[in-house]
Parts: sequence; structure tokens; C-alpha cells
Amino acid sequence: FKGRGMEFDESRPYSSGDDIRSLDWRVTARTGKPHTKLFREERERPVMVAVDYRPAMFFATQGSFKSVVAAKCAALLAWRAAQQGDRLGGFIFSGQDHWEGRPRLGGAATLHFLRQLATRGRIDRYETQASADPEALSRAVSRLRRVARPGSLITLISDFRQLGDRAEAHLAQLSRHSELVLIFVYDPLEMQLPPAGQYRVVDHQREVILDTRGERARSDYADRFNSRRNRVQRLCARQSMIFLPCATDDDPLLRLQQGLMRRQP
Repeated sequence: FKGRGMEFDESRPYSSGDDIRSLDWRVTARTGKPHTKLFREERERPVMVAVDYRPAMFFATQGSFKSVVAAKCAALLAWRAAQQGDRLGGFIFSGQDHWEGRPRLGGAATLHFLRQLATRGRIDRYETQASADPEALSRAVSRLRRVARPGSLITLISDFRQLGDRAEAHLAQLSRHSELVLIFVYDPLEMQLPPAGQYRVVDHQREVILDTRGERARSDYADRFNSRRNRVQRLCARQSMIFLPCATDDDPLLRLQQGLMRRQP
């Protein structure tokens, strides 16, 4: 893992050999004598857990909604950070807004994050298609860049739909100064269509018949999912991020144990 970073400790009078780049100009101007800033290594690592609550995350055909799996993963990671004495911060975003919590130490920070996961883990069933903003993921990662401090451990839990070049660039920038883990949440139905046939599909506005008998349609459907998953995997490989897939019918605890818990910070 990358270093935890440095934080300001105190200022003291300048002495020969001090790095002039560390001069404290405010104290120097106030006292009329040169002073140097002293820094100390951060004792607790900032941990940021980012959760995708865009409309597509409220879907599943097996197990739990993708949003519920994401929340379970986030809760486990939050308790792990508290157990290790790290400072926990949270970032939850939807198609229209977001919530951010600065890294804080202690159980209170964990409980506050869990309350946000629970209260924001609902979607308005009448939410319009306009909420499925193709730039929502890019904007969220851009904001996460401004919130996360260098040296942080950042976990982004998402289905990574509409992962574009801009979002990739923001993630690459984050990875230069922090450790990134991307948890890719998906439903088994997204991997391939159900057996050939005709299926009635309804939502609150319309009813359609899904015809899965065409081989070309089945192949194109599977290719779209593989393309999305492979894009996330390639990004992780290029930027030395950790890639962890988690299906809606998986056990989140087991997945995290296999992919993350055994890694030592």
C-alpha cells in the first residue's frame, strides 16, 4: 500500500539546514523571524468507501438487489476500518445527487455511514429516465477525487455501467496517490439471457415481451456484459488497482475474505 501521508504538527524557529520549502510564511510574517513547519506521519489511514446507488443498481433476479449487495460490502469494509483504527469516510451517489462524509475515527463515524447507507438505499419507483444520467458516474468519481486525501484506501462499489473515458481518467488520477479497490457488482442475468423463449416483462409504466430465441441477440447481449467487465478489469490491470467481482447471489463476506481481507495494509 502507498504511504499514509504527512500532516502538520507545529512550527518552530528556522535553523540552518531546514528545507526552505517548509517555511511557515504566516508565522514568519507575524513574528518577523523565519519559522519552519514540522510534519508527522499520519497514524490512522483514511479509508473511503464509495457506493453506487444509481437506478440500475436497484435490480436483481437472484439473491439481493445490486444496491443491497453494495451496501453489505460497504458495511463490512466500514467495520473493518473501525477495527483497524483507521479513519472512515463515505461517499454515496445516485443519478441526481450524492452524500459525502469526511474520514473520521471511531464507532460513531461507522454508525453514521451505516445510517446513510440505509436511508439512501431506496429508490423512488417513479423515478424518470432522466435520472439515468450517462455522466453521473463520471461526475461522482470527479467529486471523489476532490474529497479523498492522498494515501487513502478507496473502495468503489458499483456495476460500472456507463464507464466512459472521463470516469476512467479520474480513476487513473486517483490511483496515482491512493490505493484503489473496484468491486464490480452484477446480476447473473446480466451475463446471459435466460433460456430461449418469450418472457413477459413489466415495470410501473409498460409491458413488453422479451424474445430470447435469436442466437445473434443472445450473443450480442453476452458481449455487452463481457465488454463492460473487461473494461473494468483492464483499467485495474493498467493502474495497479484491485478488481473484485461480486454477483447478487454471492456471499459478500466470503467474497471480501477471498479478495481483500487476507491482504495486509
